[in-house]
Amino acid sequence: MTRILIVEDDKNIVTNLTEYLCDEGFDVDSAGGQNEAICKMSANKYDLILVDISLKDGNGFAVCAAAQENDDIPVIFLSASDDEYSIVTGLDIGADDYIIKPFRPRELLSRIRKALRRKGKTGAVVELDNIRVDTVRGIVTKNGSEVFLSALEYRLLLVFLNNKGSVLSRSRLLEEIWNIAGEFVNDNTLTVYIKRLREKIEDDPQNPTFIKTVRGLGYKVGD
Repeated sequence: MTRILIVEDDKNIVTNLTEYLCDEGFDVDSAGGQNEAICKMSANKYDLILVDISLKDGNGFAVCAAAQENDDIPVIFLSASDDEYSIVTGLDIGADDYIIKPFRPRELLSRIRKALRRKGKTGAVVELDNIRVDTVRGIVTKNGSEVFLSALEYRLLLVFLNNKGSVLSRSRLLEEIWNIAGEFVNDNTLTVYIKRLREKIEDDPQNPTFIKTVRGLGYKVGD
């Protein structure tokens, strides 16, 4: 699984971004400042770094420089500063991308995947039975053949796979779909998307064995 280090001293951003990226199939760690980030990079292996430029004990430029020395890890700057000097400096010292806050999560996800592809980091794979999801390339396969899913179907599948063995209530699933759709999604919509997802990944959609219904509670994937 692809591992991402978030270097950011805003705890709300760290919490929200960690939850979002974990739901997308990534393993996420965080550091609150320059020194902690550099120590973690020395002790652990990461596939990509997300770093703010302004940190409480230094700056993101130093973190980026350390990442370049540590196996040339891809770096994406997340910053509220849009001045040309900061952007050019960040890119000149080796960053792969520069995103201005506030940013759209799905746009960030796209840029993360692009940076990972460019560096040949394609290890973010989630598997269960005959279903395989490459979260870097956004590709789902069943028995080796590609399955084409809409954005909401894809997100729903990842939520199930990242919570294997857990019963997920309809309200929990509705929250996840609402987050990615950016608009109100009702209970009937959830029913439609679960039905469509089953039609694409189940051997027999009328008797599902992958996305199981737990009567009165919700749905479960895996044991």
